[in-house]
Amino acid sequence: MAIHLIVAKILRDEVASLGIQSSAKGSEAIAARIFERITDLELELAARNFNIITSREPT
Repeated sequence: MAIHLIVAKILRDEVASLGIQSSAKGSEAIAARIFERITDLELELAARNFNIITSREPT
């Protein structure tokens, strides 16, 4: 089972424990969006780190 499907299942279980109804399709869409945002954040952080390293002047 793909990790995003596992996360979607956990999400469905958690919202159900709060008494909120959710669909498998909706949970999968939310999980996919979470992974997209994490990927974007990782890329942004990597770019910032790269810019910091390349912008330093030699000592």
